[in-house]
Amino acid sequence: MEFPRRRWPRRAAWAGLVVVALVIAGTVASILVEEPLRRRIESAMNRQLDGYTTRIARLDFHPLGFAIDFEGLEVTQNAHPDPPVARIARITASVHWRELLRGAVVADFEMEQPALHVDLTHIRREARDERPIDERGWQQALQAMYPLEINEFRIRDGQLTYVDQGPGEPLRLTAIDARATNIRNIRSPERVYPSELRLQAVVFDRGRLSLEGHADFLADPHPGVLAMVRLDEIELDYFRPVLARYHLALRQGRLAGVLDLEHSPALTAVHIHDAVLRGVEGDYVQTPPAAAKAKQAVQAAAREAEAATNRPDLQLRLDSLRVLDGNLGFVNKTPRGGDYRVFISDLEAELKNFSSHFTEGTGTARIRGRFMGSGRTTVTANFRPERSGPDFDIDVRIEDTELTAMNKLLRAHGKLDVVAGFFSFYSELSVKNQAVTGYVKPFFRNVDVYEPEQDEDKGFFQKVYEKIAGGVAKLLENKPRDEVATQAPVAGPVQDPRASTWQVLVNLVKNAFIEAILPGFDRQLRRS
Repeated sequence: MEFPRRRWPRRAAWAGLVVVALVIAGTVASILVEEPLRRRIESAMNRQLDGYTTRIARLDFHPLGFAIDFEGLEVTQNAHPDPPVARIARITASVHWRELLRGAVVADFEMEQPALHVDLTHIRREARDERPIDERGWQQALQAMYPLEINEFRIRDGQLTYVDQGPGEPLRLTAIDARATNIRNIRSPERVYPSELRLQAVVFDRGRLSLEGHADFLADPHPGVLAMVRLDEIELDYFRPVLARYHLALRQGRLAGVLDLEHSPALTAVHIHDAVLRGVEGDYVQTPPAAAKAKQAVQAAAREAEAATNRPDLQLRLDSLRVLDGNLGFVNKTPRGGDYRVFISDLEAELKNFSSHFTEGTGTARIRGRFMGSGRTTVTANFRPERSGPDFDIDVRIEDTELTAMNKLLRAHGKLDVVAGFFSFYSELSVKNQAVTGYVKPFFRNVDVYEPEQDEDKGFFQKVYEKIAGGVAKLLENKPRDEVATQAPVAGPVQDPRASTWQVLVNLVKNAFIEAILPGFDRQLRRS
């Protein structure tokens, strides 16, 4: 019995030769097409971009999978090309085969090791340009890279660096891993976010950032996002160079929190569920240039705050903000005002239920600490909805501050030194129906102004002045408790009926609290 001769080995050999031939042909074809295709795509991208230029170092075309690798991609700002604003090791664009089985011809994009670099020079150049950066053709340039609709976008091991002026450390996000799915090159209705979005990153080496939600990457004029954001162990001292431009000297602190964020062409809404500031230390520093511009800055900030709170497309809400173990102060460095620091240490604060115009009900603030490191301080405030303007109450109690801790302040404003004594301050104020009512009460106890051992290096007339002031204070003491106090009523209309709650509050702190302390002390020492 004869068996038919096997032909499978010969057929397999022929099939192998065909595959090899196809691979060789595909390789030759890809080599012949890669450089012209690279130039064509690079040119198409640059036609879409305004103010920026893209360069692609190399393009690899894979005909069998209809995939393209873009290697060594750089994006530069034309006005300031060095350094580039972006360097991307590789971008891979390919057909999403799973969707192809469902009849959808779509693409996947994957970026490997993208590094974005932005410095103050880039920011200032953008500020001078009339056209916003999100209207510079970025979406169109991305679509020019690959002809298919984008289904999935992935970033692996990315980083973002912002370099400000001064010696501070750059702001850096590293280990960025992001994934967006269900992307389509079609327009969605307003505030509809079709793409699932997830992002994780390391912030400043120790902190963590995560974002989970949805996005509309093709919204016009800029992408929209609706997501929950989590922050953990964010070191605040990295922001020192940025905050220094606003005369804020931040030394340390950490931030953690959870918030909902919606940002779209139609609406910006931030809802902070819970935020915690731990160990924050910093000051507002008033220098001669700062003092000269302070009034203009306050007026400009007030206008911006009023415009922001009145914008219907901006919604702000805070459920809870806690400050733990803080130390915040005011530093004066002006020649006329002297050099001193006023601060609250051991600061514990909690703000609850704050919102734009307090539309969500009554907001509350509770603050505890040590004024000048010793005076027991409590502040309570209730902020009600602004139906006819600002509507709030505030109660301040500062008890038994050691006056020696205030000597620099007293020298600057009263040309006085004390070697003993205690200072307290009480105030209750209410703002309602565009009117302010209440009182302020500075309170002094056991004041001793002159001490020869402390004042050996002072001039004769300064010593005489302090002796007289000390004698007047003793005459006014309320025996046997050695107490000096005065109470000043506060009543009158709000100066600006259009002022927001925050404008009124800042003015009250400045006029009723800060300016009442030293004048009150000065009056007590000079009465006869």
